Amino acid sequence: MSELSIGSIVTAFYKTGKYIGEITDIRPQSYLVRVLAVLKHPMQGDLHQPKEAMVEIFHERKALSYREQMNAPKKMVKLYTEESVPSYPDSLQTALKKLQQELKGDDSAFATQSLKNLEILNAEYYKLT
Repeated sequence: MSELSIGSIVTAFYKTGKYIGEITDIRPQSYLVRVLAVLKHPMQGDLHQPKEAMVEIFHERKALSYREQMNAPKKMVKLYTEESVPSYPDSLQTALKKLQQELKGDDSAFATQSLKNLEILNAEYYKLT
């Protein structure tokens, strides 16, 4: 694999989401990546107790915003190899719908609460469109 550099278009995991972005800085343990598109919407709930609904706070987790910067650990960043980067709004909608479809097949309390959170997020994401 070629060395990643500033300006490289990459995929990066951040918490439970996956994004396409551009490297804007190289740090000792991480890359600073500017978000261009969403590949996987973050899971809902408590990161320390995944897939559990009975937690103190069931977090609503938004996807990172367009051009928001994240520190992604170097081992979680790979060169993006597709021809083009999808638009942020289209990629966000696709990632959100994919997660909703995965959860609809699950009748657990976690899935039910996650779907409620995602409906709220969907309304927030698209209230200006």
